[in-house]
Amino acid sequence: MRMLRLLGCMAGLWCFAPAFAAEVTLKVHHFLPASAPLHQKFLEEWEGALENASNGRIDVEIYSGMSLGGKPGELFDQAASGLADIVLTVPGYSPGRFKRSEVFELPFLMEDSVATSKAFWDLIESELQEVEYPDAKVLAAWVHGPGVVHTRKPVQQLEDISGMLIRGPTRLATELLRELGAKPVATPLPAIPENLKGGNINGTLLPWEVTPSIKLAELVEHHLEFDDKRAMYTTTFVMAMNWDAYRNLPADLRQVLDNFSGKGLSAFAAEVMAGADAYGRLVASDNNLTLLKGPEVQRWIVQAQPLYNRWFAYANENGFDGSAMLGKARELIQYNRWR
Repeated sequence: MRMLRLLGCMAGLWCFAPAFAAEVTLKVHHFLPASAPLHQKFLEEWEGALENASNGRIDVEIYSGMSLGGKPGELFDQAASGLADIVLTVPGYSPGRFKRSEVFELPFLMEDSVATSKAFWDLIESELQEVEYPDAKVLAAWVHGPGVVHTRKPVQQLEDISGMLIRGPTRLATELLRELGAKPVATPLPAIPENLKGGNINGTLLPWEVTPSIKLAELVEHHLEFDDKRAMYTTTFVMAMNWDAYRNLPADLRQVLDNFSGKGLSAFAAEVMAGADAYGRLVASDNNLTLLKGPEVQRWIVQAQPLYNRWFAYANENGFDGSAMLGKARELIQYNRWR
């Protein structure tokens, strides 16, 4: 397995060993469909790696599509309460709760999703675990590749998005849409197809990687990308574990889990999502793909700038220095681009 090769063997764990009966079962809950790359190429590989590295003493059960109940915005609390042992979730699905994490979602900030994911993990480890995620142990933190605008009608310049009903995945994404002149609509990922079919939305913001899992290319005909190193937007993800489930692991199994967590796991998740972007784009290749260039890209960047000022004010109202947080995020991203 790729995950096992990348992490397990590097950590000095045996890659092939006789299996024993499972001593611990970890239930992993998430909001994505089972066909999504994060389920098949990230979680399932991680599951196999843990089971192999523990000689079968750790058993992982993955529950997709909110099959254990609840709403996506409740996932972190499910880990905190123990309803699930581990969850994969988007902090932005709980607007206003994970305020500092939003810094990585500011528009046109991200240039490299893997470097940004490593930077997000560094900030989790040094600061955010204690102040923003104290109720559950964060195992990994990352961002997806460049966000794309997918619409039923073409968007070729800034004015074209004006008045469109566009699904935004997070608080900052919906604010960005509003700043650009669109009318943002909050709806969870699984509900996008029915909302497009029903006319409740005219389009959605999504990275390419997840679009095949909801057959988006069959529902919209137009896709807007940016010819610029900086992505229009991205979304933060975390994988978090119930503290009691973590602390109650036998010491050697806790070490196995630790070996398959952290910065390496964060980078792996980002690589999976970035790698799946190419396939998602290929699936939509018969549709109309627009690539904004040069001055037109700059118009969108300039239009988005007021959102930065509002976020700085929002940060100050909530007890932290937004400008300093942004500076720290940029430094960590640059540091991790070369490592």
